[in-house]
Amino acid sequence: MLVAFDLLRRWLLASGLRVTFVRNITDIDDKIIRRAVERGISIGQLTDEMIGSMAADCAALKILPPDHEPRATAYVPQMLSMIARLQAKGLAYQDPVQGAPGDVHFSVRGFPGYGQLSGKSIEELRAGERVAIADGKRDPLDFVLWKRAKADEPQDAVWASDYGPGRPGWHIECSAMGCDLLGYPFDIHGGGADLQFPHHENEIAQSEGAYRPEVDAPFVRLWMHNGFVRIDDEKMSKSLGNFFTIKDVLAKVHPEVLRGFLIRTHYRSPLNYSDVALEEARQSLVRLYNALEAAGSGASIEGGAAQALAAQAMRSDHPQAVAFRQAMDDDLNTPEAFAALFALANEVQRAVALEPQKAAELAALLRGLGLTLGLLEYAAAEIRQAGLQGLPSNEIEAAIAARSLAKAERRFADADAIRADLLTKGVVLEDGPQGTTWRAVAHRE
Repeated sequence: MLVAFDLLRRWLLASGLRVTFVRNITDIDDKIIRRAVERGISIGQLTDEMIGSMAADCAALKILPPDHEPRATAYVPQMLSMIARLQAKGLAYQDPVQGAPGDVHFSVRGFPGYGQLSGKSIEELRAGERVAIADGKRDPLDFVLWKRAKADEPQDAVWASDYGPGRPGWHIECSAMGCDLLGYPFDIHGGGADLQFPHHENEIAQSEGAYRPEVDAPFVRLWMHNGFVRIDDEKMSKSLGNFFTIKDVLAKVHPEVLRGFLIRTHYRSPLNYSDVALEEARQSLVRLYNALEAAGSGASIEGGAAQALAAQAMRSDHPQAVAFRQAMDDDLNTPEAFAALFALANEVQRAVALEPQKAAELAALLRGLGLTLGLLEYAAAEIRQAGLQGLPSNEIEAAIAARSLAKAERRFADADAIRADLLTKGVVLEDGPQGTTWRAVAHRE
């Protein structure tokens, strides 16, 4: 999710739009409270630790820092204000439980538009209901806005309110933070596909319930949901025992490889993780970066010069640059965008001396995806580790080109000899649908 919406943000910025990016932090809920109690630390200590870990992962993957990163615990007054608006409109209620004030709930049946995002009707939802109505609820579909404090909960999980001491429900947190920082309505709201229902559906209900009809507009103009990461065609989850972290993956592959792997698949599609898929992503990026290294163009441009180059690439009428832009404008169609990049890389390698601008445009378009040519350094380190200091990658690419020509002319013995010679120098050639790639292995005498 983090990479998918970083990609969106980068593309909006590259397209000349102003972007205010908000990434909410839920730093209070049942799981957080339980984990903090189990570890004997405060909720603040636990969330600081988790946020720091996330920031390190984001930095490794070249994810731009958000303009705002609000924590739910800093927006409790805004949440209480929204709950009060809902109560005044008859959309929130607090029924007693065993003679004492209970939780505050949202009345789903009081909001006519419920189900508009997920396409689920109230009748369908009720037909699938299999649980008893919880204490204090008038309807099984109603969801909590404010949770009354429990006797065994730590004090840093409790706030004073007109509804009694307690804490906010999860759904109201995101509505309050979004509306406070972006206003009502705002343009784009995103998240994982599993958040569409009930979380985002509930956000719509409580936000529009609070602000309409005073503001005659939907809560959000465009919703975007990214697909799940899957392992062997099953959703990745702790309950299935197939869960791993970004740090686990980065212990095995370069961050640029992981980012490339994550964005090669369309953001709405399921992403099937495997070591084979990671290796395919690595080979693809090395191929693109080798074209730039051979051209000697665009790889070392930074700062304002890089921004000017990116702007020039966005205006280029070169067919592959146009195809790239059209693909990205088509709901971030990254598979088609990468196809355009590979076509441009082929042109770069065929006509470096005649058209150096193509290499500069390729570098700029890659930067638009957040791929900042880190693999050039990575490939150099891979070569050094394998004892290939005397065999630069442009010489390897030249040998690959000579081998391809030999195969085309049916000089198969010459082609085999080139492959064998490279192997003795620690270079393995791998033929695939997108051409021949290479990787370094231990040096052979």
